[in-house]
Amino acid sequence: MDSTGTLDEALQRLHNSGPERLGRLTNHAPMAVEALAAHGQARWVHRWLDLYARKLEEFPSGIEPVTDSNWRSALGDPRRVTDWIGYFECEIAKRSWREVLTQWWPRLLPGMCGGSTHPVIRVGHAVRTLLSGESTEPRLAELAHGLGYWAARHRPVANLAPLPGADGAAAALDAVTPVTAQDGGFPARLDRLTGLPVWAPAVTDPSDALSRLTELVRAATHRYATHGHGEETMLVHAATAPNAVLRILPALPHALWEPSLRAAWTASAAVTAMYAPDAPVGYTLPGTFTPEEVFEGALAHGDEHVIKLTDTALDIGDEPALAAALRCIELSEPLR
Repeated sequence: MDSTGTLDEALQRLHNSGPERLGRLTNHAPMAVEALAAHGQARWVHRWLDLYARKLEEFPSGIEPVTDSNWRSALGDPRRVTDWIGYFECEIAKRSWREVLTQWWPRLLPGMCGGSTHPVIRVGHAVRTLLSGESTEPRLAELAHGLGYWAARHRPVANLAPLPGADGAAAALDAVTPVTAQDGGFPARLDRLTGLPVWAPAVTDPSDALSRLTELVRAATHRYATHGHGEETMLVHAATAPNAVLRILPALPHALWEPSLRAAWTASAAVTAMYAPDAPVGYTLPGTFTPEEVFEGALAHGDEHVIKLTDTALDIGDEPALAAALRCIELSEPLR
């Protein structure tokens, strides 16, 4: 992790901006700059931010403070995002960040699909930073921003019919049935989701939950290489959302690992159902590449989703994962 102070500078710069723009599009900059810093590219962080700056909006005004007595009425209200961020800033100032995360994780977990899964991904990047380095004020503030965004965009997915699944994660993703109409935005598609395949129903042991979640991240990442053309941007989240959960698990009590697996599967399978292509296409790694070369290619491309999927692909590190990252570079529009 960056030890130059660049990441902290970037986070301070970004905390003057809101978590969204145009009322619905996510600010990806905090996640992308953390990924750059994590992969030894801190020297490019501010230059990348200069290019991304046109996508930032001012931090919104608050409405009413969120408190321990009124939080339930504010949960899932995007108008209250500033109120929520302020609440978590106060909580993390009073208690350890792990204690706050542990308390709120079960409350937020059912709403992982809110904000197109971006809030949990932002929290995953924040927690990775805190676990790997010093708990500086900007890094703690970033966790508060991520948790506040998640609380404001909390969106449960309920009453899903259990459909026939498979034992392996890759086969279970193949068994996902596409939603009836693949048009409209993420919330509209999510409303059409009626059922998902059952996967890993017998998992209760924390070590098994960890193993299964790792398997899911690998399978979803590999799958992007052959299915990413269905929607090159949104299908990234089938891999990056469960990987965010995987990164957070070490900061959580073991008792929360199994429900975390369930929520991660729901999110990954839901994204798969909402953006599935008509048919897969064959794709293999076009040559020999090191992980460092692939990440440098993602940085040169600049798109925030390319950077984030490549970040996840490097967590896996095998050839199919690197192929998925290169496929994302091919399919996506570069940042200019």
